[in-house]
Amino acid sequence: MRNAFASEITSLAAIDERIVLLSGDIGNRLFDDLKRVAPTRFYNCGVAEANMTGVAAGMAMMGLRPITYTITPFGTTRCLEQIRNDVCYHNLPVIIAGTGSGLSYADLGPTHHSCEDIAILRALPNISVICPCDPIEVRCALRAAMQHDGPIYLRLGKKGEPALHKTTPEFKIGRAINMREGNDVCLLSTGSTMVLSLGVADVLASRGIRTRVESVHTVKPLDDILLEELACRYRLVVTIEEHSLIGGLGSAVAEWFSDRDSRDTRLIRYGTADCFLETVGSQEYARTYYGLERSRIVDEVYVAFGESVR
Repeated sequence: MRNAFASEITSLAAIDERIVLLSGDIGNRLFDDLKRVAPTRFYNCGVAEANMTGVAAGMAMMGLRPITYTITPFGTTRCLEQIRNDVCYHNLPVIIAGTGSGLSYADLGPTHHSCEDIAILRALPNISVICPCDPIEVRCALRAAMQHDGPIYLRLGKKGEPALHKTTPEFKIGRAINMREGNDVCLLSTGSTMVLSLGVADVLASRGIRTRVESVHTVKPLDDILLEELACRYRLVVTIEEHSLIGGLGSAVAEWFSDRDSRDTRLIRYGTADCFLETVGSQEYARTYYGLERSRIVDEVYVAFGESVR
């Protein structure tokens, strides 16, 4: 995803002189092409993310379109006050791009994990939270973000994520993208768990359960139109995310259903538990620790679907 981000930012900066990229001492070589295209519009702000966010807010007030970029926890939780007071309070068009979100940096320990970022930032007024599922959605999200007048949090994976869209989809902030149709169960996935979600859908299909899959790339604002449809059409909805069960996509969907008293639809949520991972390992190791495994999800959804149709 980060390569797609760098490529798209370079293309956009070549035609829009307002675009400025601020880096938190990361990605210097990644942005070599950008520095050739726009040599005066790349700033390495060093390990000073709070200052970087404040600078971005000032640039936005002057009519520029700044993007901050660093490893997710350093660009979000480390400078939450600046995001809240400098960016969101003034409703400024700043894009906060976090790379290596979720458990992408599992092998570097809890300091580099970000399983609470969606929860924290979606609680702030004015900001939109976007989590692309593949490099194609990253490019689409950046284009859409540049047309948006308020703050955007862009939650990215790390590298090596496969392209899951065969063609470039229509991308609108606040509207999910259908990945697969199915009439029995609907899976709502956000960010890099889409590969896992499609794998779950494949196995469920082999067991006779027709499974719809939606890429809910925008966690805030939620796709109300989609959720209204699901509440009327499905007895079982499942959310899958590489984020805490507290405050992420699953929580947002649960809040939506609760506010509308949708008692006929059961919701099952998969994400990370309310605990730190105190050992190190690969991203897959970390997902296994938190139960984000295809076999577990398939078995539990299979049983839940059987109960829902009795």
